[in-house]
Amino acid sequence: MTAAKRRPDPVRWGVLKEYVDASSVRRTVGPQAIGRVLDAMAAHADGPSESNAPVFAGPGERLPSGVEVIQLEDGGERRGARRLPADVPFGYHTLRMRDGPERVLVVSPRRCLLPRRRRQWGWAAQLYAVRSQNSWGIGDLGDLRALSRWAARAGAGVVVINPLHATLPRPPQEASPYFPSSRLYRNPLYLEIDAIAGARADRQVQAMARQARELNAASVIDRNRVYVLKARALERLWRQFRGDPDFDRFCERQGVMPDSPTVQRFAREHRERVDFHRWLQWMLDRQLSRASSELTVVHDVAVGFAPDGADAWLWQDVIASRACIGAPPDEFNAAGQAWGIPPFDPHLLRAAAYKPLVETLRASMRSGGGVRIDHVMGMFRLWWVPESSDPREGAYVRYPAREMLDILALESVRAGCYVIGEDLGTVGARVRPELQRRGVLSYRVAWFERIPPRRYPEQAVAAMNTHDLPTVAGMWTGEDEREMSAYGLRVNRAAQEHVRSRLARLAAVEETVATGSVVESAYAALAEAPSMLVVASLDDVTLSPRRPNLPGAASRPNWSIPLPRTLEQLRRDALPRRVASVLQRRR
Repeated sequence: MTAAKRRPDPVRWGVLKEYVDASSVRRTVGPQAIGRVLDAMAAHADGPSESNAPVFAGPGERLPSGVEVIQLEDGGERRGARRLPADVPFGYHTLRMRDGPERVLVVSPRRCLLPRRRRQWGWAAQLYAVRSQNSWGIGDLGDLRALSRWAARAGAGVVVINPLHATLPRPPQEASPYFPSSRLYRNPLYLEIDAIAGARADRQVQAMARQARELNAASVIDRNRVYVLKARALERLWRQFRGDPDFDRFCERQGVMPDSPTVQRFAREHRERVDFHRWLQWMLDRQLSRASSELTVVHDVAVGFAPDGADAWLWQDVIASRACIGAPPDEFNAAGQAWGIPPFDPHLLRAAAYKPLVETLRASMRSGGGVRIDHVMGMFRLWWVPESSDPREGAYVRYPAREMLDILALESVRAGCYVIGEDLGTVGARVRPELQRRGVLSYRVAWFERIPPRRYPEQAVAAMNTHDLPTVAGMWTGEDEREMSAYGLRVNRAAQEHVRSRLARLAAVEETVATGSVVESAYAALAEAPSMLVVASLDDVTLSPRRPNLPGAASRPNWSIPLPRTLEQLRRDALPRRVASVLQRRR
């Protein structure tokens, strides 16, 4: 009789057999769901290999046995030791072993950098929505520069923006900033064309500019039309480019390609096209640097990337392509969620010494004084939905949080960049204390908090809402509820009324008060938070009734709704000045 085939142990592979849901109910995951998740990560009975896993150690902590030489990142060496010598600097070093393969040694400060100024305020903006009279139908880095200058003059210290990650360079353009092709590069749609050398003197480019500016009157941002016009202008300006030493240095720093012979041959055969895209990224880098000169720009790092994009191709040996990230069922979505984003396999990611994580963080921290990590719980666990499975038939997979947070801290300190963790929703009991210990700022949203702002933690960002939640105007006027109904979404009227009552208590106003007064009073209350950062949404101070994204409304123009006021109007309006004034007084 043939012996029964050994099955992989879910515990060793980090697949959780149970979890506590958003209603604090303990749920058990069925064996079939666990089996499909194990199959998606190609789990086997022997368990994950530890032979080439990176080593994380601090001064005086024990090293693996058999270390012959510690090869330092800067080329220096230390002889083998049982414990890490105190003079080994923070960084990524190499352990040369007497027997076995080399291993990466990570020496981390273990705490992220905190903001230098501890009581700052600023604006939160969806950059694509911030249009000016000079925009090409979409908010760009020139608009960010103007917004930052105006904000700094009012006393703001930060502007928090949506992810600027790259989409596929072709129409149709992906609207969601949270479903990018690559988190390593930026979206050329955000380039300010007129700031590029030769643009203002080129008649054809200026003709395209006039066509593009006609799009500013549209109530929905037409990314595809903007893309066509900007792509034509950029290719024309690229043909006029005569080189720049700074561009050459940028290519040396950032232009390394995969070492596959096929890729290298393709790059040689299409050198002109490759250099064009390098030039686009260089221009984005330069314009973003100028836009960040007035104050700190906080960049958003999406939780993942599209399965058919550049990052999925680049990291194909490290992702689980037969699963996607999602969320388990809750009282608001009984069907659960599948986001279409492939997860990193935690064991393959670890075997790769976390290179994808390191490079993603560096790309986002390079030009910003702060980053917001979307769905930071993904450093602890993620809900995996196997392909062809219902979102309810998934399971949580545990990630090596200690090691990933060590890398986050190391990159934070190296870049001089503080970190905000989007820790909303179902948060495990140990997540927030661990993030607090690591110097990661919590994200406190008034819509969800049961305590008044004056009791919020200091190591936090205080905000009224997020891009997925109703604006103050939408909630106060009932417009958000009406829009949900119009798109066929289930409206939890009791929850809506509860939040509306919470808003009235926060603002200390009667239900008949005008929306503008509610916005001002609500932010005056939020300003009482002792939190290091307090941010006000431009959607709120422009009285926009529509949130940027309405989850579940597939036919709605999500991520494509401009602010109802232009940047020029915004600077003249009284309400933004009044809100800025109450936030400025908290310093």
